[in-house]
Amino acid sequence: MIHRLLVANRGEIARRVFATCRRLGIETVAVHSPVDAGLPFVAEADYAVVLPGDAPAESYLRIDALLDAATRSGADAVHPGYGFLAESADFARAVLDAGLTWIGPSPAAIEAMGDKVRAKEIMRAASVPLLDSLDPDTLTAADLPVLVKAAAGGGGRGMRVVRELTRLPGELAAARAEAASAFGDGAVFVEPYLELGRHVEVQVWGDHGGSNVSVLGARDCSVQRRHQKVVEESPPPGVNQATLEAMYDAARAAAGALGYTGVGTVEFLLDAADNAAVADQGDVARFAFLEMNTRLQVEHPVTEAVRGLDLVELQLQAAEDPTVLGVTSAERGHAVEVRLYAEDPVAGYRPQSGMLSGWGIPEVVGEFCQPGFGIRVDAGYESGSEVTTHYDAMLAKVISWAPTRQEAIRQLVGTLRRARIHGLATNRDQLVAVLTDARFGAGEMWTGFLDDFAPGVDARDDGASVAAALALAEHRADRRRVQRGVPVAWRNVSSQPQRTEFADATVEWWGGRTGYRVEGFGVLSVRPDQVRLERDGVRTSYSVVIRDDHIDVDSPRGHRRLTLAPRFPDPAAQHASGSLLAPMPGTVVSVAAGVGDRVGPGQPVLTLEAMKMQHTVTAPSAGIVAEIDVAVGQQVAAGDVLAVVTEHPPADPTDPDPDGEPR
Repeated sequence: MIHRLLVANRGEIARRVFATCRRLGIETVAVHSPVDAGLPFVAEADYAVVLPGDAPAESYLRIDALLDAATRSGADAVHPGYGFLAESADFARAVLDAGLTWIGPSPAAIEAMGDKVRAKEIMRAASVPLLDSLDPDTLTAADLPVLVKAAAGGGGRGMRVVRELTRLPGELAAARAEAASAFGDGAVFVEPYLELGRHVEVQVWGDHGGSNVSVLGARDCSVQRRHQKVVEESPPPGVNQATLEAMYDAARAAAGALGYTGVGTVEFLLDAADNAAVADQGDVARFAFLEMNTRLQVEHPVTEAVRGLDLVELQLQAAEDPTVLGVTSAERGHAVEVRLYAEDPVAGYRPQSGMLSGWGIPEVVGEFCQPGFGIRVDAGYESGSEVTTHYDAMLAKVISWAPTRQEAIRQLVGTLRRARIHGLATNRDQLVAVLTDARFGAGEMWTGFLDDFAPGVDARDDGASVAAALALAEHRADRRRVQRGVPVAWRNVSSQPQRTEFADATVEWWGGRTGYRVEGFGVLSVRPDQVRLERDGVRTSYSVVIRDDHIDVDSPRGHRRLTLAPRFPDPAAQHASGSLLAPMPGTVVSVAAGVGDRVGPGQPVLTLEAMKMQHTVTAPSAGIVAEIDVAVGQQVAAGDVLAVVTEHPPADPTDPDPDGEPR
């Protein structure tokens, strides 16, 4: 029996495992980097051990440090969570060699599925449908598009879609670099890319000896960005029972070929067009094996909801109880999960870092569990938590469970709209837009759904900036120590409106004895924390939170974060024309151009890594690289000058033209 369990992970997944352990009476041990010391998972554990450094390589990827923490804390079992070392056969062996209980499948199974090329060979022998791998050296235009994938790891890292042969060498190099950074293995392979593919995965569980495999339903995870899942649901909408049963058989064969123990997921790519064609028939739609994740999935709560199971408890049972030979469960209702990320979809999903100054999600029936229909939240952060650049950008998962899919979606939309998440840009409003999209409502999703999707807040809602300006005026009036009885912005003779300048908006307004006036709006009431406006006969309430120069505004139209523009800009903060600035804090991992090099528009100049993803900084136009101000391995802050590209000088008549001929 397990008495004290160490979770070799952080944030939301550590809290999730701790919740089950508390219910079962198992003591818990948290490990944490110094920068994570203030996060909720550390405080919730019975014991906590600090790791040597903040970077993953110095903390959650240090096998020796994790085993030392287990020894010092008296843990007798280790749960890897997901990410980091969750799919490391070396870590699993080290845990077992130390005499501890490993919560997961055998090292041999992890190793077999960790190498995606070898995994395909095993699946082929087990008669599981496959996509054939392609030789990058012999690819032709007829093979396009293709997908470059990391042979080790997952989570969208080391993955690139290639639609032009000329881009293949660069994408191969980029995928190898990202895979090496994320997994310590730069091996990649190439396979066909299905433009209209759906990502459907099957949950499996194997008993203590790996001889009995139970199938626990399926999930659709097609809505993704950068090949990372954003929306997941169970059961998959619009997939007929014949196709599901074929997937269940394939998943059972895949797990059986490994003698699989514990919780795992077999992922398939479903041909969306073929699935639509056979949806109302008894035929099986085309699908192919993608990979098998030998761990708990991020999206496991939707299966827990509709199946009435605790998958963490099942993991523990598989590790310690040889008498449990199978799991049975019936489906009930529908569950939809969204991942809240600290990122800005409008700015290319740029990750955000800083303090989460406000955090509130309404109508939650449970955290890390779901006692009945309603909203569940699994969060790694709380109000006041610091979100750093060292780790993944996911803040929380919000799960909705209801009798039908339509009810689950509507319930989730309402909760997200009323959520209050301040201090950082998030994808909350994009999630609402996805969930209310007619195609999503009809179950018409594919892995490229977000590629042409309009993200972010409705740009027509300029009421948020008006509300921010008026609330700020009242806020300043409340803080006056003199002339407190004088109306805001009162003048004997008003010659012009007041102007409030934000970084991305300007609001002109009038004040005085009769209150506030704004062209195009009726101002019904103004307080520092709430403004009510009327436009075209429709009244809208805006909730406002003011913190220094930052103002968070929430309304039924979404959230908007505004920053006051400085009244007197600092000349030292001005940058030379052509300066390439760091879009976020991060580490320089490669420099692709040197001083004096000619570059074209969109040509990579350098690459940053932040929040476990790589971001390429490109030249905005043709020119000459005049400065490179950073080096590989250097830490940079948001807004730092990385390089300067000057305008392209007139061409030398002796230079060859773009076709290689003398001018």
